Amino acid sequence: MAATLCLKLLPKQGWLPLAQHVRHGSKAVTRHRKPMHILRQKLMAVTEYIPPVRVIPPGAYESQTKQAQEDTAFTLLLKKNLKNLFQESKMIAVAQNNASTAEDMMILKNRLYKHGINVKFFPNQVTLSFLKGSIYSNMAPLFIGPTVLFVSKEPKVSEMLKTLRSSPQMTLLGACIDNTLLSVEGIVNYSKLPTMTVVQGQLLSGLMMLTSHTSSMLQHHPAHLSALLQQHIKQQSPDSSMEAGPAAEKAT
Repeated sequence: MAATLCLKLLPKQGWLPLAQHVRHGSKAVTRHRKPMHILRQKLMAVTEYIPPVRVIPPGAYESQTKQAQEDTAFTLLLKKNLKNLFQESKMIAVAQNNASTAEDMMILKNRLYKHGINVKFFPNQVTLSFLKGSIYSNMAPLFIGPTVLFVSKEPKVSEMLKTLRSSPQMTLLGACIDNTLLSVEGIVNYSKLPTMTVVQGQLLSGLMMLTSHTSSMLQHHPAHLSALLQQHIKQQSPDSSMEAGPAAEKAT
């Protein structure tokens, strides 16, 4: 219908429009690169240009290796104190000091001292050099920035956490408790454990219960065995058979 209408509108001389819109189909995408042949890949790999190593004249740049400096007498004394501290203490906690004042530090020291916890200060350089050659080398990442040590001869973790709640300037980083490195989450979980006295009481009560149960079982078996033997003897005696006979006649 549309084709016949177009033919009627065109003049009879056979005139056609100069521009015609023709819709073509989708063209194939030819932008993808063809894969390189395996032999050419090998040839390119073999013939790849490797620039020579640039030779630097000696003395042109400063040496990057630092010369080992000998420890001073004061540094050796601090290392000795650290060694004694780690050997005598069962809890060594590391906290970051976030610009606390002298008054806040004094109050914190007094509160911790009531629970038998001491506050120690050591330079990070000395502490890291001590930890490098010891069994506590895994604690080295904790000593970054201004740090403080909370030390006690007994692991008083719950008391330390309660005291630190009132001191927001101190951020607990980790601790070494009974030669075990713990994170902040591990310290919190350790504080929830029962004390040694409670565990010993539970163990003692469990052992007493087991012994009482064992003694009752040992007494029960001989009594039960004697009752069975008595019943067997009664069944085997002639009086019991005669009593069983009239009883059976009465039942019939």
